[in-house]
Amino acid sequence: MIPGALTWGTFVGIIVLTLVRPIIAVYFIVIFDLYWLIRVVYLIIYIVLSFKQYHKDSKIDWRERCQKIPGWEKIYHCIFMPTYKEPLDVLRMSFSSLVNVNFPKERMIVVFCLEEGDKENALRNAEVLRQEFGDAFHKFIVTLHPKGLPGEVPGKGSNTAWAAQEAKKAIDQEKIPYENIIVSSFDVDSCAHPQYFSYVTYHYLTSENPTRQSYQPVPLFNNNIWEVPAIMRVVSNSTTFWLMSEQLRPERLFTFSSHSMSFKALADVGFWQNDIVTEDSRIFLQCLLFYDGDYRVKSMHIPISMDAVAGKNIWHGFVNLYKQQRRWAWGVEHFPYLVWNFSKNKKIAFVTKLRYLWNLTEGMYSWATAPIIIFILGNFPFRMPDWEVRNSVISQNAPHVLQILMSAAMIGLLVSAMMSVYFLPDKTKRFRGPRVLIMLLQWALFPICMIAFGSAPATEAQTRLMLGKYLGFRVTEKMRKKE
Repeated sequence: MIPGALTWGTFVGIIVLTLVRPIIAVYFIVIFDLYWLIRVVYLIIYIVLSFKQYHKDSKIDWRERCQKIPGWEKIYHCIFMPTYKEPLDVLRMSFSSLVNVNFPKERMIVVFCLEEGDKENALRNAEVLRQEFGDAFHKFIVTLHPKGLPGEVPGKGSNTAWAAQEAKKAIDQEKIPYENIIVSSFDVDSCAHPQYFSYVTYHYLTSENPTRQSYQPVPLFNNNIWEVPAIMRVVSNSTTFWLMSEQLRPERLFTFSSHSMSFKALADVGFWQNDIVTEDSRIFLQCLLFYDGDYRVKSMHIPISMDAVAGKNIWHGFVNLYKQQRRWAWGVEHFPYLVWNFSKNKKIAFVTKLRYLWNLTEGMYSWATAPIIIFILGNFPFRMPDWEVRNSVISQNAPHVLQILMSAAMIGLLVSAMMSVYFLPDKTKRFRGPRVLIMLLQWALFPICMIAFGSAPATEAQTRLMLGKYLGFRVTEKMRKKE
């Protein structure tokens, strides 16, 4: 109940203070805005530094570097691709990206994870993909996750957990050491950068303890970037830039969406949890607890490209976007999980426990409250006809503070807008000129996006957790326009 209580306590508290003691509400708003001014500047600096590292790493031939490391030829990659009702053209694009990577395909094991609830369509797609791509890899494994298993929440986590057990049998038959296998859990629309697997291999082999860390790439949502409305592009790019700002602060990172890790660590913790929604970040916490705090996330300054949210029409797309953001915000379910398990584990340092709880709580709290406070509730106290408020020094200077905050935010938006153009896929060169200008101007929608598709779904997720109205896993629809 704590995350939701903090969020709603803040909203109700500001309104009550505005009516009862507006001067206190003014102080709170100004302090909050100053805090966010510092956060915005901090964010811009880290985004720029991360972008420079991304630009540098993307130009390096990582396979050439791998080949200089003894034993690199023993490394295998096992890629899990769970699917549920995705169209064949989306699947084909993802598998094509695997074939086009510069890591030896004869050391790649692809696990195509089907759901019994989509059996006929999934098996048909699997056969097509096997014929087109199956011979390119060391193994092409197709698994079928049974429907309605007791204790499971239907979704990516339960599907990949089942598939991992099946893949383990094949791996054990070949007697491949778990330490020599790097697992990548991909969303089925994920398209790997050509250097991705060589990049991960290099850092895996040069890390001091490679099985005690996950490897988190930069998520880009540009497979269909020109096919979706501006609001979808702004929200998708905002997610990318937020995560890029975290890349240089690995102590703040959780795994998100598509990522990689050692098969040994995955097997040690019993694979992904099959009864939760946010298995992508939970697997990191499972490892953190299993290894008594000796586990971390390593930043990978190389991209995985996925789809931006789309819909049959613009309103259907907005519904899909809201529900996707709500599912991501359901990561708040990690809060009680950490509190309960930290209280039982006496081997993890108190500072480590405090840091992860603070990062999770502060992140979820800000996600829900900051846009509402900055753009809506923050103006209420200054409109009160209260003599004390109107004549206080802080109230008279507050508009200047807010102006500085908005100016800093505009600089951040300008930086984000310019970088978003850099990340456009090469095929969009034919849209240069007016279309690129639209990509810059669309960032004027940022305040609306942060309220409607940031604060609102995050608040709903926290409220549901607080009231026990738990969410199930909802697959975000994947669709592409026919050219």
